[in-house]
Amino acid sequence: MKTVNQHFINGRFVDSHGQETVDIHNPATGELIGRSTYGDEVDAERAIAAAKAAFPAWSVTTLDERREYLQRLADALTERIDELAAMTVTEYGATPLFAGAIDGQARDFFLLAQDLLTPENFQETHNTATITKVPVGVAGLLTPWNGNPWFVCGKAASALAAGCTVVIKPSELSMLQAQIVMECFAKAGLPAGVINVVNGLGAVVGNTIVHSPDVQKLSFTGSTKVGKQIGRDATETMKRVTLELGGKSPTIILDDADLKNAVEFALNAGFMNTGQACIAGSRILVPESRLDEAKQALKAGVEALTIGDPIQPMVSTGHYERVQSYIRKGIEEGAELLVGGEGKPAGFEAGNYVKPTVFVGVTNDMTIAQEEIFGPVLSVITYRDDDEAVAIANDVDYGLHAYVYGEDKKRARTVANRLLAGRVMINEMVDDPTSPFGGFKMSGIGREFGLHGLQAYLETRTVYAT
Repeated sequence: MKTVNQHFINGRFVDSHGQETVDIHNPATGELIGRSTYGDEVDAERAIAAAKAAFPAWSVTTLDERREYLQRLADALTERIDELAAMTVTEYGATPLFAGAIDGQARDFFLLAQDLLTPENFQETHNTATITKVPVGVAGLLTPWNGNPWFVCGKAASALAAGCTVVIKPSELSMLQAQIVMECFAKAGLPAGVINVVNGLGAVVGNTIVHSPDVQKLSFTGSTKVGKQIGRDATETMKRVTLELGGKSPTIILDDADLKNAVEFALNAGFMNTGQACIAGSRILVPESRLDEAKQALKAGVEALTIGDPIQPMVSTGHYERVQSYIRKGIEEGAELLVGGEGKPAGFEAGNYVKPTVFVGVTNDMTIAQEEIFGPVLSVITYRDDDEAVAIANDVDYGLHAYVYGEDKKRARTVANRLLAGRVMINEMVDDPTSPFGGFKMSGIGREFGLHGLQAYLETRTVYAT
């Protein structure tokens, strides 16, 4: 059993001032695999003070110096990448394929950030003005549990490349993974205080970071409810914020689609990371005229899925119960259960497994069609024409992601361009960490990744001189 009772502050591991402990269980088996100690306000304040003290020197490092440090971070993660992926499987319940992909990309974020360190991304001229992009200050990075190393490294890479120092609060459900990442940060040997990591609860460590006047920037990925509170609190000290929040993504199957391929695409989008993904396509919009054949294909596709891989457990017993409550809600509100339902799959009673579930006969005003479930529960909604499909797709509070599948690519793009979503994929799953990512409406504020992600950690200074 592993123990995590230290934080990484000011370039070294320090014992936690906070004393509250929590047991860590494997979500696939229920086995006790670790114990961790939560940090408290004192730990968070120490980390913020270290980042503040390190900022003046780090903010004026050259682009070449930052590029070298980013390489060190990538190299340190490369040495531990297999161990990190194995821990992502054990602590989070991810499949080996998913864990390997996201943890490999966590490492790659530091390499991609190197490519952004060019003079033109930090300075330009306009008439007699010199416009300079300067680091905003200490950045607080608050990350979720559904691929925590990926979020930690993605945010940190952009912030460090910009010249910010960072205080990171990983998800309290990912502390064994965070321990490995912290050890990689220590191995990379950045100047003391540039990277600081404090484990703990959002209501304690997170709130301390959010309210601190010494933190100038917040980047949060998580629920819309928490993101709204962070946004409100951040205004007290006029922090810059990036909020990547919830989603209720539609997958529109157009009436000219090859239905077999379209349903396979929709299930891949909907059950991505077993639905524990903000971009999961949890609403499948099907032409009314093709509903019967779509139902047959969906039922067959779901029944062919294997529990354990690709269907992984929910991250915790609490989250399992939350997803179960949505399945019950769908039944209560009159949706038709096509496949799946309440309870655990036979033979998997020890873990937090949810039966992959598809509801049909869903109307867009039902709870399961409007709220983010974050589990393997999909809603099938019918439409009559493209206009109605777009109207249904846009009729939610969220606007993070969307999918379109159809044979006529021009028509599919026309539909995609009408969707209120920060990112839309047509006929394929695309993984491009250099393109901007973020949401419309209640799905957040700002963009991450690539140049847009770098710019989120920079302020603009204009100097006039003849």
